[in-house]
Amino acid sequence: VIVGRLIMLVSRLSGVRRAGGGLQAWWRGSGAIGWRGFATGADEKSDLVVIGGGPGGYVAAIKGAQLGLKVTVVEKRGALGGTCLNVGCIPSKALLHSSHMYEEATSSFKDHGIMVSGVQVDLPTMMKQKSTAVTGLTKGIEGLFKKNKIKYLKGTGSITSPNEVKVEPVDGSEPVSLATKNIMIATGSDVMPLPGVAIDEERIVSSTGALKLKEVPKKMVVIGGGVIGLEMGSVWRRLGSEVTVVEFLDRICPGLDREVSKEFLKILKKQKMKFQLSTKVMGAELTSGGVSLRVQPAAGGEESTIDADVVLVAIGRRPYTDKLGLESVGIQLDSRGRVEVDEAFRTSVPNIFAIGDVIRGPMLAHKAEDEGIVCVEHIAGGPAPHINYDAIPGVIYTEPEVADVGKTEEQLKELGIEYKKGVFPFMANSRARANDVGGHSAVGMVKMLADAKTDKLLGMHIIGKNAGEMIHEGCMAIEYGASAEDLARTCHAHPTLSEALRESAMAASFGKPIHF
Repeated sequence: VIVGRLIMLVSRLSGVRRAGGGLQAWWRGSGAIGWRGFATGADEKSDLVVIGGGPGGYVAAIKGAQLGLKVTVVEKRGALGGTCLNVGCIPSKALLHSSHMYEEATSSFKDHGIMVSGVQVDLPTMMKQKSTAVTGLTKGIEGLFKKNKIKYLKGTGSITSPNEVKVEPVDGSEPVSLATKNIMIATGSDVMPLPGVAIDEERIVSSTGALKLKEVPKKMVVIGGGVIGLEMGSVWRRLGSEVTVVEFLDRICPGLDREVSKEFLKILKKQKMKFQLSTKVMGAELTSGGVSLRVQPAAGGEESTIDADVVLVAIGRRPYTDKLGLESVGIQLDSRGRVEVDEAFRTSVPNIFAIGDVIRGPMLAHKAEDEGIVCVEHIAGGPAPHINYDAIPGVIYTEPEVADVGKTEEQLKELGIEYKKGVFPFMANSRARANDVGGHSAVGMVKMLADAKTDKLLGMHIIGKNAGEMIHEGCMAIEYGASAEDLARTCHAHPTLSEALRESAMAASFGKPIHF
């Protein structure tokens, strides 16, 4: 028995593929020193190595394992879930919810006959609740990896050949190489820098820094009137900051339908959020009291300054491809630094794939998840991937929420598609009115766009409470090619906010809703 075990040990050591390390590398590979299920032996070649453990990467890994693939995930953060779970979607939604509860307690409770006094913000406790949510979810993904027998390596991955990934462990130990049949790049995106505005994550912050401020700033300037800026600006405005949004364009959220964008801006202004549109940021200097921001009209003109305690830079994100070794294997990038892929998410190297924020399309966690699933299904021998990008929703988690799916009016006009429009305001919705006091819950609308000839639903746009939940009715309708009349003739429970969708469909298909 002893001789047999020695033979097995020698055999395994002889098969070790490494960038240095010998017996120590094998011992680390056994998982004995913090390497979760690490494998270096050629006899343990992976079917798929995923670089990046964010929403796209970890979902692809789980799906691959469910399909019988031997999967390894390399993640440098030290925690799974990527930007979204650790410093993006999840912690921001936790703070959005907590700050909304505070604002309701201080502004609208009394109108419901609920009298409270002495309501205060305990910021450390609020931040603790946010962190607890994040930790619980990251640990949950680790549990799913164990359940599905996925090997998880904490380290930075780079591609050294079409069938090899080099991993540099986060603990500083020697690099190790992994042999694999396929590689998936799912490294996500990073904060877009702004020249002349150096981020220190204390007074000049990115979204990451905005999630962990130690106190509520008296004045905050948000550079960028997009999703991230408006969500984080809303958090700190509710908690007491005077928030000014500086946007280069003449409108906020340029990807939104223009009519929706205008209505959204009116609502945010009513909430006392300030805006300087068509304004260019020229630079920022730290002062004894905070930050001095230099701005001028986007069209040119006299320069002025805006003083703030904290400046949030939220002008967008860019694909993260640094030090991946893409050039060493000939993987092509487009003019915007995104990995070029075909319809099967295959790069210029046939067995290397890419999904999520590093490729074309909107930078959305759920878009990356869908791409990861269909891509890995194809790797496992399934059909060619297909995703209907027109059926992928976008949501802004302010209050009210804004959600959309499909085409905007402007896109339909540009494409030369004749369309019908139906709009229904929440002020005419019974559930919204029942919940409403002071105009907080009955704001916004549902807007539906349908083909003028076929009545096929082409787009749905919502501003209103729970818009992010209601938009999926539009996603389903577009995915299955439903008409506006299909939605108009589908019974909706009364009283619900969702009835506004039906009324909007009636307006688009029949020309008139019932209740407006």
